[in-house]
Amino acid sequence: MPFLVLDILSPRLAWIRSFKIQQKSHVSWTLMWNCLAHSLYIHVMYIFPVTVLHWYWRPASFTAEAPEMLRFIWDIVSCLLLFDFQYFIWHLLHHKVPWLYRTFHKVHHKHTSTFALTTEYSGAWETLSLGFFAAVNPVLLGCHPLTEMCFFVLNIWLSVEDHCGYDLPWSTHRLMPFGLYGGAPHHDLHHLKFKSNYAPYFTHWDRLFGTLHKNSD
Repeated sequence: MPFLVLDILSPRLAWIRSFKIQQKSHVSWTLMWNCLAHSLYIHVMYIFPVTVLHWYWRPASFTAEAPEMLRFIWDIVSCLLLFDFQYFIWHLLHHKVPWLYRTFHKVHHKHTSTFALTTEYSGAWETLSLGFFAAVNPVLLGCHPLTEMCFFVLNIWLSVEDHCGYDLPWSTHRLMPFGLYGGAPHHDLHHLKFKSNYAPYFTHWDRLFGTLHKNSD
């Protein structure tokens, strides 16, 4: 919601627009509605039934005590790093294999200038497969139910921030040193250039594989 407010106000307020990564792009009401309608369709037709099945397969249960703080932080970071690796491999394959890109991932690349609602603008396969990674990682790592919920919320927030189209002074990537976290500028360049920046959050896999691209490159 905060990013949608920025999209609505940015054409009228120059100081908000100054933070926009692609200065010439404009988010129209039509674009917003198309993305929202597509996302609602995918969630109603696919995500909701899978969620109901998940409730039956693994009912939510909460222990009497919350996890210790250090364990909580460790598990959150571990889930993020594992998801980042899985997404990188998945994403790289869906760009390097033409059939995978054409059949599944091309939908997400309809927009070369991203905004918050484009986060979920993808086909059923992409939404379900990436959702599977996010759902299974806390189970594999034996996370506390509270940690699992917090990871889901954080993962969604970071994904939306990645697609928001703004490089804000308080953005997550500005809080991490040495360019270890790419954030919105990193992922925005992926949508613009197509052949770089495949990792969703951190930059180490793109550095190792030689697929890191920066504005100055």
